[in-house]
This record gives sequence, C-alpha cells and structure tokens, in this order.
Amino acid sequence: MVMSNPPEKDRDRKMFVGIVWNCAAEFKFLLVALLLLCSLATVFQFLSSRFSVFPSDIRHCLSGTPADLSGNITTLSVVPDPPSVQLLQQPKQKQDQLLENGVIKRAFNPYGSAAYNFILMSAYRGGVNTFAVMGLSSKPLHDFGKPSYQCQWIPDEDPNSTVTTVGQKILTDWGYGRVYTVVVVNCTFPTPTVTKGKGGKLLIHATTNGGGDSSFNTTDTILALNETAEEFANFTSQFSSQPKYDYLYCGSSLYGNLSPQRVREWLAYHVKLLGSKSHFVIHDAGGVHDGVMEVLKPWMEKGFVTLQDIRDQERFDGYYHNQFLIVNDCLHRYRFAAKWMLFFDVDEFIFMPKKSTIQLVFDSFSDFTQFTIEQMPMSNKLCLLQDARTAYRKWGFEKLVYKDVKKGIRRDRKYAVQPRNVFATGVHMSQNTIGKTTHKTEGRIKYFHYHGTISDRREPCQKFVNSTQVTVDRIPYVLDTTMRDIAGIVKRFELKMIGTTLQRTRQ
Repeated sequence: MVMSNPPEKDRDRKMFVGIVWNCAAEFKFLLVALLLLCSLATVFQFLSSRFSVFPSDIRHCLSGTPADLSGNITTLSVVPDPPSVQLLQQPKQKQDQLLENGVIKRAFNPYGSAAYNFILMSAYRGGVNTFAVMGLSSKPLHDFGKPSYQCQWIPDEDPNSTVTTVGQKILTDWGYGRVYTVVVVNCTFPTPTVTKGKGGKLLIHATTNGGGDSSFNTTDTILALNETAEEFANFTSQFSSQPKYDYLYCGSSLYGNLSPQRVREWLAYHVKLLGSKSHFVIHDAGGVHDGVMEVLKPWMEKGFVTLQDIRDQERFDGYYHNQFLIVNDCLHRYRFAAKWMLFFDVDEFIFMPKKSTIQLVFDSFSDFTQFTIEQMPMSNKLCLLQDARTAYRKWGFEKLVYKDVKKGIRRDRKYAVQPRNVFATGVHMSQNTIGKTTHKTEGRIKYFHYHGTISDRREPCQKFVNSTQVTVDRIPYVLDTTMRDIAGIVKRFELKMIGTTLQRTRQ
C-alpha cells in the first residue's frame, strides 16, 4: 500500500516549484552577476600595484552628476615602479643556515642606516701640520666594526697638490657611549700644510668597515675645515704668543631646571679665585633658562664668560648630553688661548689653603701636563641649627657645612691640564697627553662637592644639626666651616664687580 503526501505539503511543494519556474530568468541573472563579481575580485588581486583605485575616485564617480562628469575626469592614480638600478645594487640576501651542530643560524638583512657614520661638530688647527676633528659616530659600528679615517689637505692655491695621511681616532668616552660615541680624529701630515695666503680645505674620508657587514662598506667624505688665509694668520699669531688667559674653565653640558642662586654663587666664587686673567666657557644644553641667563649676563658683559648654545646635540643620543664631545671641543677651540685649563662641574668649588694662592699652586705643577684634584664631598641637606631662622639669606656653600667622611670609598677626581700638550680629554682626567700626570695633590688643592644642589631649586637646608659630628643614613659627617669662613669675602667681591644687580636672585 502506497501512502500519499498530506494535502498541505503537496500544495507547498507545488507552490515553491511554480515560483522558481516563473522567476527562472531573474535567478539566472543574479547567479551570473555573482559569478562576474567574484571573477573581478580574483583578477584585481593579480593586477600590478602601480594601478591604484582610491575611495575618493569611486565616490566621485558615484556622486557626480552628468555636468560634473563632463567637466572633471577622474583617472586612475599611477604609482611609478621603483628604479630598477636600486634593486640591482642591493647585495644578495643572507639566508638561514643549519650548522653541523644542529643549531640554526638565523640571518638578518639590514637596510638603510641605524645610526650615522660620522657627525661633525668642529675641527681646529693644532700646528703647522696637524689638526683635530671632533664628532660623534655610531657606537655599535665601533664595537663590531673597524671604521677608519683618512685625512686630506687641499690647498686653495693648487688643488692638485693634495696631501693625505691616516687619521688617528681617539675614543674618549669608551664605555660610556650610548647610540653614539665620541671620536676625536687627529690628522698629522708628514709636511706642513701652510696656506701661503690663499687658505685650504681639510677633508675627512670616514669609512665604515662594518664588521660582518662588509658588503655595506661605505665611505663618506666630510669637509671638516675650510680655512681662510686670515684664519691661518690668526692661528700663527696665537700659536707664537703668550696665552691670553692664565686659567680657562671648560664647563660640561648644563641641562635641567638649574638654580640661578647656586650658579650665581659658583661664578662669583671662581672669578674671585682664578682672578682677572681667567675665563669661563659655559655650554647650554637646555639648562640656561631666563633665571640663569640673568646671572650670567653681567659676567658676560665683563668679559669673563662665553656662553655656547649646544642644544642641537640632543638629537644624537650620547652619554650625558654628549659631555665628552663638548669638553673636547672646548679643549681644542681654546688650546692656545690658556696656560691652564680646568675641568669640573658647577656644583664643585676649587679651594687652596689660606696661606697659598692659585698662582703658587699651579706653578708648583708646571712640570706636569696634568694633575688631578681631590674631592671633599659635602652634605646637600645638613645645616647648623643656629642658621635655622636665617638660612634663606645665606649662600649655599655658606650654610652646607657638613663633610662626608665615610672611609673605603673611591671618590671621583677632577683635573687641570696644560692644553698644548693634550690630544683629547675626558670628564675626570685625560689619557691622551704628552708629559707627566700626578695625583699627589693632597694638601695643596681640593674641591668641595655639593652634589645635586645645582639642580634643586628649593631651600637646600632640610635638616638642622647642633653637633660637630652626626651620622645620617649610615653616612658619618663632621663639621667643616672652610667654605663658610670665606663667604663674606666672595659676597663683597661680587658687589664690587657687578653691583647689586643679582641681589634678588632666587633659588
């Protein structure tokens, strides 16, 4: 017996078949449209990337009226292919390798430059046949490669009579560099490079010689110095004359929100100490704001201070605002202008015993190219209880009177040099000198170090003590009024030299 479908289901099936049959043409058109759309999408994937259709082009076509279309024709944007010569110049890519010990040696294919080969700051003549060039270079390049420098002198009177020599590189901040390290290139030619009235040019050919990246070896030619005949004459005159200054201070990079009052005290003290034949070169790496500028200005007008803006060096990541680069530039820039050159910071105060003078002390070291200076670390927050009510009126070195006497600690030193005998220098001493260095300076010269006070714009006295000895944070301190006792002399000297213009200087 055969069972038949229920009447309702039979009617539904007939109705569906009827609808499909009656709409067969529409379904066929829909299927063809979908097939065409999918085909177009597939073809577009294989089209060259230089034909680009942008959404703005589509919107223009969809929204434009017949008038718009007649007046404005939108075309496909064509992006040109990269020059084929660039592709041909690229070295063959390295591939991963499976070593015999089963280790997979991965390949890295660098493109472009991670850091500059050489960043020139300055170049100075050091004699009739020698020059010094200061700059920055990629530290990884010097870590893993063997970059070299060749010096070339081209006289303007006869450009064909060039002379070349190997540049001796000196890495003054080795171990401190960051992305960049400081390079001083010494160019000493076998014959004099005399301008004879027309001048000349010093070129540096810096070659990367980049370790395993030998296929990327490049040479950059840098115009380090374009010397005029007048500049050579000025150098000859300075070279053969007595130095203009007895003492010249080369300051490190000043950075941060510095205290104008601390700068005021430091400058007045050292102008008094070093005398009328002294000069101070201050380098602004962002620390000379309006308040500090007001302190420097009267001394600049008196001829004691030269201010240099070095803020652009912040583009290149070196150690402590490229401190090593700055002191080397200062060394060679003023090499023949000073008998002695001093290197220390603006929170450090040089001191000689009362029965001595700056001239006697430095003359006693005349047989040495360099001598270092012992540090006396002072507390930057301990003051005498008797100063509690009047501390805000006292100078920093006048009220910070507790000396750190903890034993067994190696203290940093600062130093002075006779610059004519120095090829390159550092922050705490120079290792590139001609002549002797001595560290046996105890009892003749030292410096008091008020660490951090220069960058603290609040009242430095944070704790008042009524004792000659005290231990704070496991550090023993003893009362030392050496600097306090001469504060009055320094204040009177400042008043005599520049008047009352800085009397209202703030922290």
